[in-house]
Amino acid sequence: MKREIYSGTLKVCLTFRSTTLFTLKTQIMSLHQDAELKKAVLDLPQKEKDKLLVRLISKDKMLIKQLHFQLLENADDLEERIEKLRKQLAQLFDIGLSQIGNTPQHIHFIGLSKLVKQASGLVNEHEKVTKDKISEVEFRCYILKRTIADYDRLFDSSYQSAAHKLHKYITGRIKHAVGKYSKLHEDFQFDYREDFQNTLDAFGNTTLKSYISEQKIDLDLN
Repeated sequence: MKREIYSGTLKVCLTFRSTTLFTLKTQIMSLHQDAELKKAVLDLPQKEKDKLLVRLISKDKMLIKQLHFQLLENADDLEERIEKLRKQLAQLFDIGLSQIGNTPQHIHFIGLSKLVKQASGLVNEHEKVTKDKISEVEFRCYILKRTIADYDRLFDSSYQSAAHKLHKYITGRIKHAVGKYSKLHEDFQFDYREDFQNTLDAFGNTTLKSYISEQKIDLDLN
């Protein structure tokens, strides 16, 4: 099954106009709450509105990235983005191994939390720019897989507050990933099911079991 990406001149133009018009309206209403000013701006000549839209877009870094992807990139560019992020995440966790120990100490709980948040931030941006749900699930599963594989001892029972915060945070990441996975087409679910199930089972055999139960997360993907 082919990945769905923005393609075709008409669709791109509609997407561009919809996105930029929404941005313009949002900026106007949020800054001024002025219906008269809003009407005046919308009544401007098209050339003037285009200039205004470009100025507004230039102030929104995420919107610039989204429009670049939608208007200038294709399926090959998406695959390049995916491969680049695969390498980034692998490198991030590999470096983490030399900086965060797999022993239940305060500094390691804090370090792992920061590591996962940094990795998740990269995936969040990737999803916001590309809207590619398939690679998003792949990366969220990878983050959880490396977390439990590299730092299993940090998920033993502990009375440290840093451990509790980490366990609560990772439980939230598990819930988020399971939710994303459940929305994929069953063909794509099949591609990730075995590996993801093994990761979930590993977490289910740690002290996270009580957190997972409290959040009513179903770890059975079958």
